[in-house]
Parts: sequence; structure tokens; C-alpha cells
Amino acid sequence: MESPPTLLWFRRDLRLSYQAALVAAVGEGPVVPVYVLDDETPKHRRMGAASRWWLHHSLTRLDAALREKGSRLILRRGRADAVLAELAAETGARRVHAIRHYEPWWRNAERAVAKRIELVCHDGNYLAPPGSVTTGGGTPYKIFTPFWRALRERMPPAVPVAAPDAIPGPAQWPQSDALADWNLLPTRPNWASGFDDWTPGEGGARERVAAFVDHASRYDEQRNLPSIEGSSRLSPHLHFGEVSPATVWHCVADAGGSVETFLGELGWRDYAQNVILQFPDYAARNARDRFDALPWRSSPSELKAWQQGRTGYPIVDAGMRQLWATGWMHNRVRMIAASFLIKHLLIDWREGERWFWDTLVDADYGSNAVNWQWTSGTGIDSNLFVRIMAPLSQSEKFDAAGYIRRWVPELAGLSDTAIHDPDAAGCRPRGYPAKIIGHREARERALAAVRSIG
Repeated sequence: MESPPTLLWFRRDLRLSYQAALVAAVGEGPVVPVYVLDDETPKHRRMGAASRWWLHHSLTRLDAALREKGSRLILRRGRADAVLAELAAETGARRVHAIRHYEPWWRNAERAVAKRIELVCHDGNYLAPPGSVTTGGGTPYKIFTPFWRALRERMPPAVPVAAPDAIPGPAQWPQSDALADWNLLPTRPNWASGFDDWTPGEGGARERVAAFVDHASRYDEQRNLPSIEGSSRLSPHLHFGEVSPATVWHCVADAGGSVETFLGELGWRDYAQNVILQFPDYAARNARDRFDALPWRSSPSELKAWQQGRTGYPIVDAGMRQLWATGWMHNRVRMIAASFLIKHLLIDWREGERWFWDTLVDADYGSNAVNWQWTSGTGIDSNLFVRIMAPLSQSEKFDAAGYIRRWVPELAGLSDTAIHDPDAAGCRPRGYPAKIIGHREARERALAAVRSIG
């Protein structure tokens, strides 16, 4: 008599290699892989529009990969605990295997699922399980540098395990939703037409890692240069779990040169998860209470100008237009654009966090919240608020002329010198907006605002 199947619950772990939950499930017999589109449990943190575009294509490729191994992906929609309990009743499954997640809504979902059916959670989405890297006194780290030092001593991570050769299925498959019926892709209008440079899925992640290996040794020298895009562009693949950070580590760790800087960025992902494990509402509340009194400005028109890349600061506008067109923004430019919203426009960092949540294909709750609070000076480990980025000099310093020409075509005819600040050079094209506020004026206003809270 055939043993009852085991459910394999996919979330942000859409891969077959280095998939501890998959290995455990296969070891028990027939497996029913399932992805549940749960918009109810996260509530206002339901996946943003750009992430849903990525999810559609990633699920398509995951199903194809499963079918190559004799399996398939079952799609269901609804509250995860209710859907998995229903699926267990249909199939006779007695257990669910899953990779552990740390977003507050997924932790709630795991507790709810465990009340209905046996749930076995595994690690694998981070270099070390969040919460496991602690001080000598056993308390979690709040500051990145000592956290990274302690995590680095535990590296390298375990060698990744290959995908199983075959995945046994049940005698009878349960019904599945049609992916197209979920309407994850934009249609009217199709604002994702510029996303074609991405290849979601485990195969695309492997290609991206292979392409980055040759550049990893020069990461520190190139990552700040938006015109050559020296970053790895692995963030959406890591976010959706199409490749594990352990796999990336073992592929690049021996590259030499400045690869250690990149490994530190992998460590920052772990750090961000440790932060939201300690502070689940990190994307909604200032970590430093004094900033609750900061007199943020409410200016819908200026917020919209920032979102649309119409601020009159070319490097900021280039970044915001790249984000809208491709679902991604160069890391250095993200910092410049975020700092501009917070300190030049004096608009609450949470407005920017919400915009990034909806428009980034790599919108990760932990990383997004930690990065915004770092830039705003409100985080438990953050830049000082009084350190105000000068976008015009940053643009020139990091040789962003080519980047600006690509994303702000109105300025394409300007010289490398004038393109960073057309207003000052006296050559601003008629179709390009004047600066929304002067740098000195904005700086003085921001400093006065922070002085007002003591």
C-alpha cells in the first residue's frame, strides 16, 4: 500500500537545489509541491505589483523544473493554513515540509498551519538561521559590524545539496488553479514591458551567478558606478529563493580581490532578517523614538515628482525612472534617491519604503525596511540624519553621466560635466524640470527639522 503523500509548501524558496524541505519530503515518499497565493495573511503587506510579475514567471519555471523530475506544482489561493489543511484532507497528507520564513506574517502563518497539520520547517534561505548568531551573553545583535564579524567566523556555509534526480508524486494529483487566472501580470497598461532583461527562475539565477563570478573580484571598485552596473543583480533571485546564499557564497568566495565586500552584502541580508525577527514592525515604526516627533512634510505633488523622476536632480530622476522601467535600481542610486526623499524633501521614509515595496522586483521586507531606516537615521544601526548626501556631487563622483543619458533622455545631449547639474551649467533643456528645491536650502531645512526634536 502506497504511503500517504507529504505536502511541500513553497514560498520565497522557489528552487530545487539546496532545498532542505524538498530533500526531507522526498525522503518520506510521494510529494505534493504546492504554492499558496496568500494575500489574506499579510494584509497590507501583500506582495507588490512588480514582485507579482516576477512571481508569475518564477512559478512557471518552477513547475517546468518539477515536471522534468516527474512532479508538478499545485497552485491554490487563500489563507495558507486553511488551504494546506484542505489539501491535506484531499490527499491524505499528514505532514507539511517548508523552508522557515521570518517575515511577521509568515511566522503567524506557520503557527496557524501547525495547529491544523504537522509542520516541519527547515533552514536554507540565509547563511545562518536568523536568531542563531548571538553575543557572548546569548542576546541578538543590533549593530551590523559585530553581527557580521560573528557570522563571518561561522562561514563558509554548508556545501549546497543538488536537486534530487526524481520527485515521486501521489497516485492521484489534486486539482490546481491555472496560473493565468491569478492575474499576476499587468495588462492595461502593461507597465512591465521593460522587465524583459530579467529571467526569473532557478535557471536564470544560475546564469546570473555565473555572469557575476567573473566580476566578483572587482566588486568594491565597480559596485558604486551606475554607468557600468557593477553590482551582482542577484537580489531578486535571492529574495525569491531561486538560489540560496550558500550557493552564491561557494561560487564566488574564492574570487579574490574585493569579493569580501560582496560577501558582506550577503551578510547584510542575514542582518536584516535578524532585525525584523527582533522588531517585526520595523517597516512601520522608527527604531529611535525621538524621530517620532520629526516634523515630516506632507507634499503629494513633491512625492509624485520623486516617484516619477521629475525632481530636477538628474541622478535621482535616472534612478527613479530605472526603477519604474525595470523593477530595479542600482544600489548606490537607491541610497541617493532615498536620502533625497527623506532629507531634501523631508518626506517620511515610510512613503519611500511603501513605493519601493510596490515597484521593486526584489522588494524584501527585512532589507527594504532596514535600508530605509539606515538612510533616514531612524534605525537601530543607521547613518546619522545630519549626514545629508549631496546628489549632484555624488553623481559626478561616481561617473553617472552614461547612466543619466540612458534613463533621462532629455539630457542625453549634454556634456559629461554639465549633465550632473544642468541648472548650474545654464543648459537645462526646456522639457526637463528645474530643481524642486536647492541643495543648500534643503540641507538647512533638514538640519533645522532634526534640531527641533533635540
